[in-house]
Amino acid sequence: MTYKPEPIDTSAISLPADLRKLADLLARNSHDIWVKERLDQGWVYGPQHDPIRRINPYLVSFADLPDSEQQSRRITVSETLKTMMALNYSIETSDSAGLAAALEDSDLNLIVQGLKSASDLSLSSLLDLRRETVRLQPRSPEIYRVLGDSILQLGEPLMAYDVLAEGLKYWPEDLRLQQLLALALARSGSTVAANSLLQTLVQGGQSDNETLGLLARTHKDLWLQATDVNVRRQQLQQAYACYQQAYAQSQSVWTGINAATMAMVMGQTDEAKALAQAVRDRCLVSLPPPAKRSSADYWNLATLGEVALLLGEWTEAEDCYRQAVAVGQGRFGDLSSTRRNAMLLTQYLGGDLDTIKRWFQIPRVVVFCGHRIDHPSRPHPRFPAELEPAVYAAIRDRLLKLDARLGYSSAACGSDILFLEAIRELNGEMHVVLPYGREQFVRDSVATIPGSEWGDRFERVMQQATEVIVASHLKLQENDVVYEYSNRLLHGLAKMRAEQLGTDLVPMSVWDGKPGDGPGGTASTVAHWQQWTDNIEIIHLDTLLTQTPIALPSPRPPLPIVTLAGDRPTLGDTAAATAGEGDTMAVERQIRALLFADVVHYSQLGEDQYLPFVQHFLGAIADLAGQPIYYPLLKNTWGDALYFVFANVNQAGRFALDLCDLVQSIDWSTRSLPKELNLRVALHAGPVEQNIDPITGHLNYVGAHVNHTARIEPITPPGKVYASQAFAAIASSEGLKDFTCDYVGQMPWAKRYGTFPTYHVHRCIP
Repeated sequence: MTYKPEPIDTSAISLPADLRKLADLLARNSHDIWVKERLDQGWVYGPQHDPIRRINPYLVSFADLPDSEQQSRRITVSETLKTMMALNYSIETSDSAGLAAALEDSDLNLIVQGLKSASDLSLSSLLDLRRETVRLQPRSPEIYRVLGDSILQLGEPLMAYDVLAEGLKYWPEDLRLQQLLALALARSGSTVAANSLLQTLVQGGQSDNETLGLLARTHKDLWLQATDVNVRRQQLQQAYACYQQAYAQSQSVWTGINAATMAMVMGQTDEAKALAQAVRDRCLVSLPPPAKRSSADYWNLATLGEVALLLGEWTEAEDCYRQAVAVGQGRFGDLSSTRRNAMLLTQYLGGDLDTIKRWFQIPRVVVFCGHRIDHPSRPHPRFPAELEPAVYAAIRDRLLKLDARLGYSSAACGSDILFLEAIRELNGEMHVVLPYGREQFVRDSVATIPGSEWGDRFERVMQQATEVIVASHLKLQENDVVYEYSNRLLHGLAKMRAEQLGTDLVPMSVWDGKPGDGPGGTASTVAHWQQWTDNIEIIHLDTLLTQTPIALPSPRPPLPIVTLAGDRPTLGDTAAATAGEGDTMAVERQIRALLFADVVHYSQLGEDQYLPFVQHFLGAIADLAGQPIYYPLLKNTWGDALYFVFANVNQAGRFALDLCDLVQSIDWSTRSLPKELNLRVALHAGPVEQNIDPITGHLNYVGAHVNHTARIEPITPPGKVYASQAFAAIASSEGLKDFTCDYVGQMPWAKRYGTFPTYHVHRCIP
C-alpha cells in the first residue's frame, strides 16, 4: 500500500465548551442514524460481529457502547468541527448559553424517551443514567420522575428514594416526585414515613387518584403490620375508604381493584365482585391483542389476574398472571407488589399460597461466602487452581436451579469472584461488601497468586457491581474481626433485599466442610447462618476434588511464620509462639453496638439550672441505664453528650427508644429546667478496640466506628433515633422484632464526614 494519508492539521484548534457539547450530541445522533440504517437492512444484535449473518454487537444505545467506541465517535465528530474551523468556517449561535441549554435538553429528552420506551432496562444502566443526569444538571423534574419510577420497577426502592430525594431538592413542590418518594418509602418498609408524607399532601389539598391510592396502600400496609385488633380494623377501613374515594372520582382500574380486594377482606362480597366486574370491563377495553402486548400492558394483565381471583376463576387468574409475568420480566418491584396482593387475597379465600408463588418468578437473593483459591505455598490442597472451572460450573448451575440472580458477596480471589462472575453471566445484580479499604483488600485477598489474572477480574466485577460497600477503613491485625463484621453486613443487607421483594434468601457457600479457619472465615460464617436457617446451599470442595482429575503437588512443609490455613492470612504456630516478645500484640477488636446522644436546648440552661440538669435529667437516664435488661458495657457523659456501648444491637436499639420515650414523657419545667429539653440519639455497630483509658483508669472503647457514630447524632431530628446502614443490616440479620429501621435516604453527616445511607429506628407497630 503506497497511499499516505494527509489530514488537515487541527492540532492548534480547541473546541469551546458549547461545541464540545454539540460534538457529543452529534456523535449520539450519528450512532442512532447508523443503527437505524443497519436495522432497516435486516441486521440484528449479537455478541460477535458476523457480516454473513448480519450480526453486530454495536446495535445498542450510545450509552451501552463500550467507552472506547463512544470516544471514537466523539473524536470523529470533533475532528470534523475542528476541520471546519481550520478552513476558516465559523460555527456561531446568537445565544451560546441557549445552545448549551438546548443541547442539555436534547440529551435529557433522549434519556427520558429511552427510559419510557425501553423494555429491558437493567439496574446498572439506570445507575449510569443517574450519573449522566447529575452531569447535565437538568432544569426539568421529568428525568427524576422517569428515572425514579424505572428504578422502582426493578425493585430497588432505596436507590429510587435517593434519586427522587435529589430531584425534590430542586423541585420540592413537584407532586409526582413526592408521590414516587412515598411509594419508594412504602416499598422499602418505611410505612409510617410514607403514610405521613401522603397525609400531608392530602391535608394540603391533593385529592387526586394517585395520592389517595398511595395513601390507601400505606393504610393497607399498616393493617397488615399491626397486631392490635382495633388498630387493624381501623387501618383496613381507612384503606378501603381511600381506595373507594379515588376510584369513585377517577374510575382508575388500580384503585378500583384494590377497593374490591379490601371490600372482599372486609366481608362485603357482593360489592367486591361488582367492583371487580366493572374493573375487568375497563381493562379489556384498553388491552391490545396478545400479539401486540408489551411491558406497558403489565398492570392491566396483573389487574385481570386479581379480578379472576376475586371471582373465584382460578384458571383464568393463572393465565392472566402468567401473561403479566411474561411482559414484566425484570420488574421485580412491580412483580413483588402484584404477588403480595395475590397472596393476601388467596390467604383470605383459603387458597393455596404455594400455587401463587409458582405463578410469579421473582429471583431469589443469595448471600455467599467461600474459600479463596489456594496459594502455591499451601501445604495441603483445598481449592487448587485446576478446580476453578468445576467450582464455577457448580456455582452457576446451583444459581440456575434456584433461580437466584441477586447476589451479595465479598470479592476475594477464588470463590467470591467466581460467584460474582456467575451472577454477571446470568444478568443479575452484584452487591459487594469489602471488609476494609480496597487497596489493602486487593493486597491481602486478591493479588496473592503470582502471575494470575485475579486482579483484573476483581476490577471488572467491581466496575459492574450494583453497589460496593466498605465495612471498615482498615484491617489492623491478622485475626481482625472485620471479616466477621463484613459477613454479618452481607447477610443483613441480603435479608433486607429479600424482604423488600418478598422472595427467599438463600445462603450459599463453597466449603471443604472443615472447621478451624477462624472468625469471619467460611466455616464460622456457615455456622452463623445456621442460627437462622438449615437451608444452606453447600458446594463441597472435597467432593469436587474427588470428582475432578487433578495432579496434586506433594504436600509441603509448613511455613515458619505465616500459613494460609483459612480464607485469609493467619498467624502460624511459630509466629504465635514468638508473639509478645518485644512489642505487645494489639488487643483484638470486637463488634459492638454504639450510641451517641446529645441534649437539645442544653445551651439555654441558666447558671442555676446546671445542677438540676445533672440531678434530674442525667439522673433519670442513669436510672434507666441501670436496669439489667440493657447492661451497657460502657456509660460515659461529658456536658450534654452521652456515649454508651452495648454488646449487641438489640440492647442498643431498645435502650435508645426507651431513652427517647423517657425524656419526652417528663415535664422538665417541673424540675426547674427548660420544658423543651430533648435528645438526638444515633446508633451504629462496628469493630471497636477495648482498652483502659490511661488518664481516667476506666474501661473505654475507641476506633473509627466510634467517630462514625458521633457523626450521625448532629443530623438526627430531636426526639428521634437515627442509625447507620450497618446497624440496620445487623438488626435485620438477627431478625429483631422489638423495633424496625426505616430508610430515610443518603444523608450528609456532620463535619463533612461524608454522605451515607441513614435509617430511622422506631418501635414496631402494636
